Amino acid sequence: MSTMNISLPDSLKSFVDEQVTQRGYGTSSEYVRDLIRKDHDRAHLRSLLLQGVESAPGKPANSAYFDTLRDRVKRRKRG
Repeated sequence: MSTMNISLPDSLKSFVDEQVTQRGYGTSSEYVRDLIRKDHDRAHLRSLLLQGVESAPGKPANSAYFDTLRDRVKRRKRG
């Protein structure tokens, strides 16, 4: 694991300390890692959404689509 040092103004340091206490993080590093993971997930989701927008239209996801999907899942579970 790599180490990264950051400088924060006192007001942000206080905010981080409050978040660590209120949200049950063990350390400020855990809090910052969680923020980075969430930002990474948001960026990945945004990328997937943009890929979807740029792709060709697919079949509508109506009740028949979901019924068929449920049937396929049930058949796979049965073996």
